[in-house]
Amino acid sequence: MDIARETVGIMAEETLDPADWADVQALSRRVVDDAVDYLRDVRDRPVWREMPVDVRAFFAASLPRAPAPLADVYGEVSRTVMSYPMGNIHPRFWSWYMGSSNFTGALGDFLAAIQGSNLGGGNHAAGLMDSQVVNWCKEMLGFPASASGTLVSGGSMANIIGLTVARNVKAGIDVREHGVAAIEKPLRFYGSDQIHSCHRKAMEALGLGNLALRRIPTDAGLRIDISALRAAIGEDRAAGLTPACVIGNAGTVNTGAIDNLRALAKLAHEEGMWFHVDGCIGALIAIAPQNAHRVAGIEWADSIALDPHKWLHAPFEVGCALVRDAAAHRRSFAVTPEYLESTPRGLASGEWLHDYGLQTSRGFRALKVWMALKEHGVEKFGRLIDQNIAQASYLAGLIEAEPSLELAAAPTINIVCFRYQPGLAGEALKALNTEIMLRLQEQGIAALSDTTVHGEHWLRVAITNHRTRRDDVDLLVREVVRLGREITAQGPVSS
Repeated sequence: MDIARETVGIMAEETLDPADWADVQALSRRVVDDAVDYLRDVRDRPVWREMPVDVRAFFAASLPRAPAPLADVYGEVSRTVMSYPMGNIHPRFWSWYMGSSNFTGALGDFLAAIQGSNLGGGNHAAGLMDSQVVNWCKEMLGFPASASGTLVSGGSMANIIGLTVARNVKAGIDVREHGVAAIEKPLRFYGSDQIHSCHRKAMEALGLGNLALRRIPTDAGLRIDISALRAAIGEDRAAGLTPACVIGNAGTVNTGAIDNLRALAKLAHEEGMWFHVDGCIGALIAIAPQNAHRVAGIEWADSIALDPHKWLHAPFEVGCALVRDAAAHRRSFAVTPEYLESTPRGLASGEWLHDYGLQTSRGFRALKVWMALKEHGVEKFGRLIDQNIAQASYLAGLIEAEPSLELAAAPTINIVCFRYQPGLAGEALKALNTEIMLRLQEQGIAALSDTTVHGEHWLRVAITNHRTRRDDVDLLVREVVRLGREITAQGPVSS
């Protein structure tokens, strides 16, 4: 024995692998069985429920120092995290705008974690699958095969990717080298007054500032006013600014309004501007046979942001940014340090996917999308989109038929804004409908959100859920009316 090693002593080498794989295998079978039960019985549980005090206190526990049996750890997860979810996989979750996940996608996430690849790039199967899913997204939206793309965390980051390329192409200088302060004429980006808040964050992150994003008025259907847009571009050009990018909405988050994408593409081309489409709400309507016409013109965009974790129902998180000019896309992000240089053969001979975004380390997001598309086929996902849009239309009809309910406007796609109306106005009406929304959540009946449309408060139902059925929509209307009458009978609601 080596004397030095004997003198110093050798600590036992450790690993995170289990000492007994058989025990882990048995527990894993139980976890999978519980997961199947969890999804199978989801409609029998409340959509959402408040956590009791002891569960909240559990999350304030201090850092664990000593080990615990894995079965006990899973028991704690089951009692707390699994028992008090956000609720978005439930068929009556219609708050905000979210997908409802799917079991095959969850298996994909599990396998991706087991396989453990870093999708920064390299010559390995996960990297090829990542590129394949991007190619499938291009095909779904009618983008050319020569276009570029990257999988990201979600829609906000997908929009930032597209807008970064737009800024760099239209700046007139090498922004990466000299920075935005060297831009001679300040850039202007344009979107409707219904544009998502992530675009403000993008302007801030890109160093342009919120004032660089000019909000254009909308028409009665909350679509961007093309004439007002054209006038704003002219004003800014005359003032010595550089109109750089038009952002079109393929579905707004408030009401699902879809801008005239063909007209925006034409205007952007005439003005020498970049045309970016925020398609996180509705880009994938392009695969829906009955409704694809609503997003006609999306294929003419210079860049598109979309969210497979919405209408492809992939487990969170996965977004996708597509860019028509692949070279411009790569130029906006590529950096090649000496430790990431390509080799003619071996592991480093594959494409470096981090050259198309901000992350060097990237998770294997593609597998959950790939597996679900392979299992069901893209045509089924298209039919599910049509189904959700039909359910929204059905809900609108029920609201119009119920005297105590008021519809904000006929839905464009799958978002319905309405309210209970017993003859109130202003803050009293808002307080009443807010209370209805909160009781629906607290009683586990349904999860709605609320918003402002044309300056007035409305309840909002966004049906982006493959588990929703028409009888869920029937139940919603009955319960809103019941709660509205109940709350009204109790007297005024304090706001």
